[in-house]
Amino acid sequence: MRTAPTILHLDMDAFYASVEQASKPSLRGKAVIVGGLGPRGVVATASYEARRFGVHSAMPTAQARRLCPNGAYLIPRFLLYREVSEAVMGLLRELSPLVEPLSLDEAFVDLEAGGTAFDSASARAAGERLRADITAATGLSGSVGLAGSKMLAKVASEEAKPDGLLLIEPGTERELLAPMSVRTLPGVGPATGEHLRRAGITTVGELAEAGEDELVRMVGKAHGVGLYRMALGLDDRPVVAERDAKSVSVEDTFDVDLHDRVRIRYEVQRLADRCVGRLRASGHSGRTIVLKVRRYDFSTLTRSETLRGPTDDPAVVREAAARLLEGVDTTGGVRLLGVGVTGLADYTQEDLFAQALGAVEPDGTPEPEGAAGAPATPGTAEAAVPVAVEDPRAAAARHWPAGSDVRHAVYGPGWVQGSGVGRVTVRFEQPGSPPGRVRTFLLDDPELEASDPLPLVGRAAS
Repeated sequence: MRTAPTILHLDMDAFYASVEQASKPSLRGKAVIVGGLGPRGVVATASYEARRFGVHSAMPTAQARRLCPNGAYLIPRFLLYREVSEAVMGLLRELSPLVEPLSLDEAFVDLEAGGTAFDSASARAAGERLRADITAATGLSGSVGLAGSKMLAKVASEEAKPDGLLLIEPGTERELLAPMSVRTLPGVGPATGEHLRRAGITTVGELAEAGEDELVRMVGKAHGVGLYRMALGLDDRPVVAERDAKSVSVEDTFDVDLHDRVRIRYEVQRLADRCVGRLRASGHSGRTIVLKVRRYDFSTLTRSETLRGPTDDPAVVREAAARLLEGVDTTGGVRLLGVGVTGLADYTQEDLFAQALGAVEPDGTPEPEGAAGAPATPGTAEAAVPVAVEDPRAAAARHWPAGSDVRHAVYGPGWVQGSGVGRVTVRFEQPGSPPGRVRTFLLDDPELEASDPLPLVGRAAS
């Protein structure tokens, strides 16, 4: 535990929704919900205006629509979110070489390691300067927590939300934590919280009073010891600059169960290509290919195949995923498909040609010919062949999901408010402009096309 609050935790406020409000002036101050828009969609982020209606992340979108029927429901635009996140992380790295990202919108920073702060006054000044720099660079707000440990810095940033800063002076941890709910502590989820409530423990102070022995008896040794230390405000974990990725994966949930085996194979190959795209973007290759299938009855199957060496070849990953699919019964329908790569490395197997022909060892053990999951033979009807994955911007041009970026030859940049019955409604505005006008076009209007997101600040659209 440090004697100065030199560990900083930044948490951007309602990040995805705030990015959408910043890029769409007509949505500022209004309820915005970002996530899946289909019948099985899930909320990724809700703006603070939407949270007043009870909407929160991980909630089914259908339930959110009932609670907040007049909110703006938009698809996620991860390309833009990543660009904004990179700008924010760049500002954090100016403070210290020790930056530990937890997600696109959240990170720890060791201010002492960067020579930025050594006491409370300099730590507070660094936090305030960071918040101002983030607003200047992105137009967004973030909440900052400062403390002598990672756990307390995260607690502080949560208490500071939205758009605030809280510094916890070393030595005041127990006094601050005592009245807080046990759910404030990391690792205390609904089940553990309910178990503690039944034992009469609802606050962190009551958790500390219960003692280590009682907590070990209630929730087990590993969890009990950890809970007791957290209740006392004890946490000596260092800020780790590089967090090694253990896997890369993508998955899709379908609005309607898939029954057509050909369509299922196509979706698996499409997911394999997306997965390889992420794999290459992270600078990794991988040795084990994983297929995830959630069936109509919510049962979930996972199958894996380990290659002789790591790869980032899309053909190899597609073929491995296709072989794994052949061993899965999809009778009755499929709700979700996913493809992942584990066993990551920073190099690739040189001899990929043999792997591309199916000379692999499924899960490290050769399978007898004709067995489920055995390598497909090139030239057969079941052989995996490369499938051209459609440009997502071209697909968006036909489907026009709400929130997607477009550009009109006459009216310039805008975003889709909605579409249906052969029409698409677009609001023409951009970051920094006044709320724009709304116009409606035919779905196949030749003057309307999908476009890339505009930056939140800086360069204006032409």
